[in-house]
Amino acid sequence: MRKSKFTDEQMVRILRETDKAPVSEVAKKHGVSEQTIYAWRQRFGTMNADDARRLRTLESENSKLKRLLADRLLEIDILKEINSKKW
Repeated sequence: MRKSKFTDEQMVRILRETDKAPVSEVAKKHGVSEQTIYAWRQRFGTMNADDARRLRTLESENSKLKRLLADRLLEIDILKEINSKKW
């Protein structure tokens, strides 16, 4: 996955700038396309920088929990397979 040159907080700050100035000017100032700003607007909507930071931490926590669950399910399947064998 390609890494963005802007953090989520920076994207939200740029979006807040577009509330006060035209999108084309803000896009040119920050070196991004207008379409990029509209895509950010769809993703972040009316969030502020703190909300974006919290969203990122929640997403990372969620991915960790999903990995733990997958590992646990794999262990359960292995134990079931071992238990089903006849001795």
